Amino acid sequence: MIAIVDYGMGNLRSVQKGFEKAGYAAQITDDPRVIEKAPGVVLPGVGAFKDCYDGLVTRGLDTSVKDAALSGRPFLGICVGLQLLFEYGEEGAGSPGLGVLPGRVVRFPDAGKTGLKVPHVGWNRLLPAAEREAILFDGVSADPYAYFVHSYHAVTDDEAIVLAHCSYGVTFPAAVGRGNLFATQFHPEKSQADGIRMLHNFGTLTERAACC
Repeated sequence: MIAIVDYGMGNLRSVQKGFEKAGYAAQITDDPRVIEKAPGVVLPGVGAFKDCYDGLVTRGLDTSVKDAALSGRPFLGICVGLQLLFEYGEEGAGSPGLGVLPGRVVRFPDAGKTGLKVPHVGWNRLLPAAEREAILFDGVSADPYAYFVHSYHAVTDDEAIVLAHCSYGVTFPAAVGRGNLFATQFHPEKSQADGIRMLHNFGTLTERAACC
């Protein structure tokens, strides 16, 4: 069973429907005990970094989510769910993150510097890291595009965790991962066939983990 973490932020039903299209059932939950036992965990998110982090803490989910991300079980962060895995987010007054991955989350440069509007909204090309294979990208098209909605992006000195880049005025991590931990800045549930394929790949990984 895939557990989708409900901490009061994000279009949870959209993610759940994406998994249904991919052929896998997913349960929306705010119960730490369910998250602790689930063979696969998804952390979605829409909105401000601090609001999302505070939502986890207020509901007593921060520890169970962090433990799940570090457990070796399949884990998928989506949009702000990716950002929360890092150490710190600079949005607003700033906020700590879960600290699972090294790095910070910073705002895109102003449009006056790049000619590009912020937030970054719409379709953009993914540039998977050729030297790093990731099950998340198995079977996706040779030139994948994905749907983004965000004003902030991750910055990390650990290039080994970057599975794909994207360019929008600056080059930033579009997908990161380590072991069975994956996270995407884009929304796979809104990224048509390639995005659904990624959800299917995560579901397959979860199914295998549950059987072993």
